[in-house]
Amino acid sequence: MGEVTGIGGTTVPSSWRRAGFAGAAIGVLAAGAAAGVAVERLTVGRSVRQKARLALDATGPYGGLRGTPGRALADDSTVLYYEVDEVETDTPPARRRRLFGRKEPAPVTVVFSHGYCLNQDSWHFQRAALRGLVRTVYWDQRSHGRSGQGVSQAGPAAVPVAIDQLGRDLKAVLDVAAPEGPLVLVGHSMGGMTIMALADRYPEFVRDRVVGAAFVGTSAGKLAEVSYGLPIAGVNAVRRVLPGVLRALGAQAELVERGRRATADLFAGLIKKYSFASRDVDPAVARFAERMIESTPIDVVAAFYPAFAEHDKAAALPVFRDVPVLALAGDNDLVTPSSHTEAIADLLPDAELVIVPDGGHLVMLEHPEAVTDRLADLLVRAGAVPETAATTGPANPDTGNG
Repeated sequence: MGEVTGIGGTTVPSSWRRAGFAGAAIGVLAAGAAAGVAVERLTVGRSVRQKARLALDATGPYGGLRGTPGRALADDSTVLYYEVDEVETDTPPARRRRLFGRKEPAPVTVVFSHGYCLNQDSWHFQRAALRGLVRTVYWDQRSHGRSGQGVSQAGPAAVPVAIDQLGRDLKAVLDVAAPEGPLVLVGHSMGGMTIMALADRYPEFVRDRVVGAAFVGTSAGKLAEVSYGLPIAGVNAVRRVLPGVLRALGAQAELVERGRRATADLFAGLIKKYSFASRDVDPAVARFAERMIESTPIDVVAAFYPAFAEHDKAAALPVFRDVPVLALAGDNDLVTPSSHTEAIADLLPDAELVIVPDGGHLVMLEHPEAVTDRLADLLVRAGAVPETAATTGPANPDTGNG
């Protein structure tokens, strides 16, 4: 077995390195998140980059917000983890005025669903802004974050997860975490698809309970046509071999995970390209995104990937026609292009369509003020606050502390 020099001068078997390159490239292409710049790799030593990542991990303020924990049981017995932030009576008045003027929020529950290879912490900035002002629920999709591995995706009879299953998962969380009262549903990428699946499976529930919805960087279908910013010929070639390669990688999860660690620089290099469009993204934010993505095991990447090509929920969107809807995307999203968000808005003519300039797939981390402000407007339109309330500026996104 050949060997190569890995991070920090360690010796890494070449088979691990090849698996790492494949795992990183495929995981990022499927998840749409990765980072790094070629010039930086040429000019900054590997050990320096490793030390910088460790420093960011130790000092980064993102992803540390926690709420009251809870667990729901999916229909296949998968344990789904969620957290609730309740309304607080002693929140600083300045924070309330910043988002909602001088009026009090009405009793709604805002439920946030995250994207593929992320977790509930991907809503860090929005959570920091809304914390204590509105009742909110954040949950981890099956096999992500603190939720259990999908029971249906385990064992010899394992099956790939379907977006329909995620819609049923969301219903299970809502039944426990928000069993009554009006709801505002917010979903990014796969999370937006989850909301569509909920509407497809439980249209009457949505009509009865949901008073607003936000679709952030997501799609109602036709994801098999996305080029990810690559030449069409190359994308077509990848699509032909990708399902088989993913199955093979998922079956050798331990080997691939070692390879991913050995090729951390490459993985970090892809995150920036597919997550962010801005050149000046805070390094701590980029590293925060990288940590979430790299924590997703390759077998989870493999189990979820087929669901996106099959996803088609355009027919479910009219269920939201009578409630306020926000359709928001970055203008340079390479994973779920803004044209897919425009297509959602076309099916919901009264939706507010927002295309964020210089925005990538993780627009809620890249341009948190823009996303938070539009969510605040949605809560106003949904009746979460009186129509006379107005935003007076973005919430402080720096640390998440009130």
